[in-house]
Parts: sequence; structure tokens; C-alpha cells
Amino acid sequence: MSREKQRGLRGPVRLALIAVLIMATAWLQACGANNSSNGNAKDSANTGASASTGTETAAAADKDSKVPTVLNYGYIGSNDKNLPGGAEGWGFYKGIIQAELKKYGIEEVKLTGFPNGPDQTESLISGRLDFGGLGDTPAIIAAASGAKTRLINQTTVTNIGYLISGPNGPKTVEELKGKTIAIQKGSYMHRYVVGLLKQAGVTDYKLVHMLIPDAQAALAKGDVDAMTNTGYTAQKLLGQGYTLIDDSTKHPELHGTGVTVVSESYLKKFPDFPKVWNEARQKALEDLKQHEDEYYQFIADLNKTTVDLAKKVSPISDITVEPFPAEGITRITGTKDFLVEEGLAKKDYKIEDWEVK
Repeated sequence: MSREKQRGLRGPVRLALIAVLIMATAWLQACGANNSSNGNAKDSANTGASASTGTETAAAADKDSKVPTVLNYGYIGSNDKNLPGGAEGWGFYKGIIQAELKKYGIEEVKLTGFPNGPDQTESLISGRLDFGGLGDTPAIIAAASGAKTRLINQTTVTNIGYLISGPNGPKTVEELKGKTIAIQKGSYMHRYVVGLLKQAGVTDYKLVHMLIPDAQAALAKGDVDAMTNTGYTAQKLLGQGYTLIDDSTKHPELHGTGVTVVSESYLKKFPDFPKVWNEARQKALEDLKQHEDEYYQFIADLNKTTVDLAKKVSPISDITVEPFPAEGITRITGTKDFLVEEGLAKKDYKIEDWEVK
């Protein structure tokens, strides 16, 4: 190309290059502004989550999180809805708990009902469960035997044990001398009846391990003289004319407490789980209190009973608000001390060391 032609093109080319540079600079500035805006929005979202939960939620969005997508939960009971009662059951029923857990990568919660606490603790120890809600006595006995569990809350501090005989059976604790009593070995009702008999000075008796349905059948046939019972099944028997010998409302120190324990192996995968679970439970409880009538109907349907009986046996006031209420710690410590003294728990330990703060 001739020098004249090159000079003739240099002006337009230079103008074109300048235009390209201006456009590129504007584009880069726009990207920088967008990135800054997005970063501020992300920081704002994280700050909001931290303010509402008290913890960092980065792990919830971390695709490389080691939190298993399936959570296995055990509870005491059996019903066609496969749900526990209390704030936990309501939270699962309404989907509140599932929604909270999903924020941390848990896509599914598998619930399993158990006839008693000892059976549930076996599943927890074996790894079939990650955590569960049960009475304090079997949880304490398991921990004292070396089970790798941690206490993450108390769901109630007023589990009531009943001691019932047949319509024409013993009417007082003293009349149980020389008698046979059906119990669920290792349950809070076991602790209640042993403590009751000790307080009454009754030492000549026989305890046999039976699940409640088997014990009811044995009591009806006269194969046992009395049985321990709880909740709705106790109320049903009393409504049929059976004899109430005693219940723990007369001896608050013999009340059981409901607890939630988690395996240490699961905690290694999800260290923040206790806090996450208690916050999800709290949201369920807050919602429950805003829908009391619906909650009592839910409990009635769950136990195939009436709303009036649901209000009597499962009052909302019995559901704990704080994970570790002072009254609850006093009672569970008393239960632990009793179990150690009676040789039902293999070794002593401090409840505070078992808790996850």
C-alpha cells in the first residue's frame, strides 16, 4: 500500500480504536459496579442470616459441605402419621423443620418410631439413627454405659409415670409387697416405680420387663399385679375402671424429662447441628402457639383420642422453651444420681459435661 493511502486511512483507524477503548472502559466500569453491588447484597444477606440465627450460614450454601443430605430421627411412639408430638411433631407436620434444615443441605428427614427408649438408643449406638427424642432415663443409662452421644436439649420436664393395677387389684403402694409389677426396663417409668417403692419402704417385690401392650394383656389376665404406664394408654385404662395406685404428679422429684440426644459421629459431620436443630424447634414452637386449636386437634388425631384429653395429657405449657431450663437440669441430675446409686447406670458423670452448650 502506498504511503498516501496509509496516511489516508490512519485517521479513521485511530478514531475507531479510540471508540473501542471507550466502550471497553465503560463495560469494565459497569462490571465493577455490578460486582460491587452483588458483593454488598451477599454481605447484607449473610449479615441478616447471622442476625436471625446467631451463626454463619456460609456452610449452608457450601456445595462441598459434609452435611449428609438425609437425617435419621427417632422418637418414642407409633401412629399412622409417623410423627412425634410436641414442637418437633408440629414442626415436621407443618414442614417448618424441613424448611429450616434444607438451608443446610438436608434434603430428607427419615422418622422412625420406637416402643421405648432402650430400643431407640440401640439404634442410635449402631448408627441407624443420627439423633432422637426420648425419656431421660434410657438416654442417661446409655451414656453411662459408654454410648457416644451428646445431650442437645430437654423437650419437657414433666414426663408423668403411672402405677396401675386391675379393677380389683392393689390400691396402695404398700399393698405391692410381694407382688409382681410389669415395667419397661430402662425407661423413665422404671426409675419412677423403683424410686416410689423405695420411698414407701417396700422392698419385697418383683419387676418384670414388658412393653406396654404386653403388660396390659398380662394385667388383664392377672399374670402381673400392677404395671407402669404413661400418657394416653394410662388414661384409657383408668377410663375402663382400672385402679390408679399412684402417679408422679404426687412426687415431682420422680418426674421424667424428655431429652434429645445426637450421636458424636453425626456431630463430626455437622458440628453446628445442635444450634440449628434448637432454632428450627423454636420456630415450630412459636408457630404452634399461634395455632393452639389446630395443634390440639393434631395431637388428638395422632393419639386417636379427644381434644379435651389431648389438652389434659399434652398441654402446650409442658413444652420447654429453652434447651436446658434450670428446673429440667435439676431433675435430670437427680435422675442420674438415682440411677447411679441404684446401679442402673454403670458410672457417674456430670450432666453439664454431656450437654452441648
